[in-house]
Amino acid sequence: MNRRAHVPTRVLGSALAATLALTAVSACGGQGNGPVTLKLVAADYGENAETGSKPYWDELAHAFESANPGIKVEVQVESWTDIGKKVDDMIAAGKSPDLLQTGGFADQVAADRLYPAADVLTMDTQARFLDSFAHAGQVLGTQYGIPFVSSSRVLFYNKAVFRQAGLTQPPATWNELRQDAEKIKAKVPGVTPYGLPLGPEEAPAESMLWTLSGGGSLSDDVGNYTIDSAQNQATFGWLKSNLVATGLTYQDPGRMNRTPVFQDFAAGKVAMLNGHPTLLKMATAGKIEFGTAPIPKKDGVGRTGSLGVADWMMAFKANGHKNEIKKFLSFVYTREYQLKFDERYNLLPVTQDAFNQMASDPKHEELKQFTVGLSNASFYPFGDPAWGDVSNRIKAGIGQAVTGDPKQVLAGLQDAAVKETARVRK
Repeated sequence: MNRRAHVPTRVLGSALAATLALTAVSACGGQGNGPVTLKLVAADYGENAETGSKPYWDELAHAFESANPGIKVEVQVESWTDIGKKVDDMIAAGKSPDLLQTGGFADQVAADRLYPAADVLTMDTQARFLDSFAHAGQVLGTQYGIPFVSSSRVLFYNKAVFRQAGLTQPPATWNELRQDAEKIKAKVPGVTPYGLPLGPEEAPAESMLWTLSGGGSLSDDVGNYTIDSAQNQATFGWLKSNLVATGLTYQDPGRMNRTPVFQDFAAGKVAMLNGHPTLLKMATAGKIEFGTAPIPKKDGVGRTGSLGVADWMMAFKANGHKNEIKKFLSFVYTREYQLKFDERYNLLPVTQDAFNQMASDPKHEELKQFTVGLSNASFYPFGDPAWGDVSNRIKAGIGQAVTGDPKQVLAGLQDAAVKETARVRK
């Protein structure tokens, strides 16, 4: 018997009307083929409202929407201080973003919130990334972190101070750096020979630079922490004996943050320091005659690549907008918009086509030194969910390794790193 023949017509009509209404609501809500709104939360790279990142993202979103009328992009730009908590609050309230551009991704991977990068990137977009950055975005062999911008570090030196001290070229080894610093201290009073910022703002980067140039690192190639390795103990012992104890740098580097040290260089009060591209504008604005050079290495040895610093884009699964995200990211990673952002903030591209254009453009001559070694750069262990905690401990404590007992301080940080790694991997 056909049971459906006994269903009253008015019931069928009501059911049909309800179904049509539900379909209409779903279409308006962004399901099926209806319009979709992507929520992007991005970090602010500007120093004030005039230099903020919001205009960049608004321009990009408007251009994307014009080319893709079925997709809207809602942009929310937050300061680096607030972005982590803002996103956590959004997720807790059931209002997850679709895309987040900030400094790390491993915590979101650990919470199983992200699409693998391969799910939201076209083959063409994936192929354009510099290999070293794509690898740094992996967690246990799968890429989740999508590189957005990059940077590296070089040695900055004040040419006028060098001339006053009788120096003609920047140091290439640690011993040369110490000898140059001694001459500066003797002949140019009132200038700190080397700026060593091991305070919370810059401790991981400055520590990584010194451990790399000393033949070590903060972690090995498979992600195991090596903070208290013999090479690193020797590196911090050298810093303590040769720069801190001799008065060739700040009295307590663990209390010195990057910003005031950069400001000191831009005011002519520091002769040498490791810096990133932001310092180019600061030093120029301060009318400092400066030069850049590769980071000095212990006895000329050490890893050949640079410290690679990257910020990341990540795609959230919660709203189910995988296809729309893929379209948007293809637009974000076009050479035009990569270059616009990088040129706005003196940062380096993560895609090969934008990288090649910037490296060959005479107007970016001052950035070329930063690109050297970037293709085989060493990175923080971004993919380790424990890195956030380990990084915070390094920020708070590694400066004590150049004023206290290096072996004891590094061993304490290593022990904490091992315990945190075991905890998050349970």
